[in-house]
Amino acid sequence: MITTDRRSRRDSLQGAGRAGAPPATTLADTRDGFVRRATVSTILKTRVAGGVIYREAGQFKTTYGADQAVFPVAQDRVVVAAAVVAAFVVPPLVASDYWLQAVLIPFLVYALAAIGLNLLTGYAGQLSLGTGGFMAVGAYSAFKLATAFPHLNILVVFVLSGLVAAAVGLFFGIPSLRIKGFYLAVATLASQFFLVWLFNKVAWFTNYASSGTITAPDRTLFGVVITGPNSTAAARYLLALGLVAVFAVIAKNLVRGRVGRAWMAIRDRDIAAEIIGVRPLRTKLLAFGISSFYCGVAGAGLVFLYLGSAETLAFDISISFLVLFILGSFLGAAFIVLMPIVLANAPHAIGLRLPVALQKQIELMVFGGLIIFFLIVEPRGLARLWQITKEKLRLWPFPH
Repeated sequence: MITTDRRSRRDSLQGAGRAGAPPATTLADTRDGFVRRATVSTILKTRVAGGVIYREAGQFKTTYGADQAVFPVAQDRVVVAAAVVAAFVVPPLVASDYWLQAVLIPFLVYALAAIGLNLLTGYAGQLSLGTGGFMAVGAYSAFKLATAFPHLNILVVFVLSGLVAAAVGLFFGIPSLRIKGFYLAVATLASQFFLVWLFNKVAWFTNYASSGTITAPDRTLFGVVITGPNSTAAARYLLALGLVAVFAVIAKNLVRGRVGRAWMAIRDRDIAAEIIGVRPLRTKLLAFGISSFYCGVAGAGLVFLYLGSAETLAFDISISFLVLFILGSFLGAAFIVLMPIVLANAPHAIGLRLPVALQKQIELMVFGGLIIFFLIVEPRGLARLWQITKEKLRLWPFPH
């Protein structure tokens, strides 16, 4: 009886194949009976018919390069490419100076700093509270280079300022070989206070300005004033966006390669990583150097592209905590830029007249409470929530 049932089901499937339709399933005999194996085309048709378009099924990889692509799902490549093109084209054309200057440019600057800290803390597992100090190194280095060498290309100025910050980060990363966790955070916190004190007390870094501030000079790129008081918000936005796009791609490829695997091995179990051949000192120092480079470029962007002029107060300890608690490099940067604006305008929107001091305190309380809430609900941040959502979309309706 079982044999007859098997034959009838197999004949019906073969008949469907001869009729020109792709087989719905292929059957294989095992000791437990029939095993139903869905073909790739059937899975793809079922998922598309179900109204879900975010699928990896049917997207075959024929080369190692395609299999190891940054965006293995075609939908991701299309969405990211469209988002990048829109980011370069739409805001300069339609956004007002307020949105460019007060929202988009600081978002990009903090996103770049968060990427750098994410390489150090997220991938290498080295907790750091010196982000503000390393950003200050980049800002003051860019100011000295731009004023000492007026004809130096502004992009070269940004890169060199990042390299100076990387050298400082290597120096303060030396203790990471012996200490970790809370003690390493305290050591990097010392670098934060020392660097801010240094820039505040040594007048040479500000070219002996009586106000103690540094001001971004006018610099051109391809004939367009890109920094300084005579530059436009759209030009500064495009430069910031270009820097973030380039360095984000570099960071993504770093963590996917040998360097990133060494960082994650040190983060997960440093003793085991050393046993299998990972050199802890070189790996940790590399993480500190690259992270400080990103923070240095972000610090230069903070002054040259966002603030225009700044003093050491712009790089105090609050910046280090702010970047550390960013919940994802891009989503978190948008969170810390947009949330204060929303909280500042919310009382006026509902008709409440609050004193400015009280409104500022409420803003700090709400902002801190939201950070604590997200750290409890999802310690890995908003980016992890987005990643979980994408994984569920790729696997739906299967529960595994």
